Amino acid sequence: MKRTILLSLAALCCALTAAAQDLIVKTDAAKIEAKVIEITPEAVRYKRFSNPDGPTYVLPVAQIHYIQYANGEKEYYTKTIPATPLTPATPATPATPATPATPATPATPAVPEAPAVQPVSGGRYVLKQYEIGELYDQNGIRGVICQLSDDRQHGLVVSLDEIYLHWSEFRKPDLRLAGADNRTDGVANMEKVAQYIAANNLSWDDFPAFKWCRDKGEGWYLPAIDELLTIGHNYNGGTRVQNNRQARNKFNDALKDAGGKRMDRLVYYFSSTEMDEKNAYTTHMGIEPPYVIEIPKYNKFLVRAVHKF
Repeated sequence: MKRTILLSLAALCCALTAAAQDLIVKTDAAKIEAKVIEITPEAVRYKRFSNPDGPTYVLPVAQIHYIQYANGEKEYYTKTIPATPLTPATPATPATPATPATPATPATPAVPEAPAVQPVSGGRYVLKQYEIGELYDQNGIRGVICQLSDDRQHGLVVSLDEIYLHWSEFRKPDLRLAGADNRTDGVANMEKVAQYIAANNLSWDDFPAFKWCRDKGEGWYLPAIDELLTIGHNYNGGTRVQNNRQARNKFNDALKDAGGKRMDRLVYYFSSTEMDEKNAYTTHMGIEPPYVIEIPKYNKFLVRAVHKF
């Protein structure tokens, strides 16, 4: 009798534990048993259900099909494109006996837009789809693709080169808070720094990491912390749970073949996201946590620029 009660209690605990987990289903049908912590328009932060005290992971919303919460509710993120309804043909007006019918004017064919296409056999065209770790070299933008949209036609490239620089040059007792606190969009942080420079009669030389990215040309910027985390995620083949040397080699080979430098897995990279007057957030490309730490802005750490395409 006692053994039966214990078994029943164990089964009940298992049932309650299973019911308390969230399920993230990605667009590639992969499933993640998780505990969702935070949802923003750009990303979902979660902990793995099997390791609730472990690191916090960040997954771009663009990679999520839906989330099924512990209470059974589902929240969908993938948008379906409704089919364009057919327009019924307008019947021709019958000719009157006194006037001969005017021949119908052939419809003018629609002029197709000029898509970013590639020719294939038979005179057909297909839209170009990219891969993580592929060299992108178009419209003056040259880098390795580190993030992609659902349709794999747009995304983010990382610069071929990297450099050790300070985030900013301010030290005690003159520490500064520039307002670059956006975790998901480095462009917004670049704008905040530009505003801070203008308002305080400073120069970009006071923010070396930002200046180096900005000097690469229009559209290049220092990525926010969540963007850097996504780069690290994709650099390791889409997950840091297991060691994927093949994915890293593909990424690094693309960098080297284009005359660039391999990503560093041991040194932290500065993000454009600041924590406070003294520190900014950094991350690395390895698989061992912690993935995010705060480092004084006046220290020199690695910097890579990114550009959207």
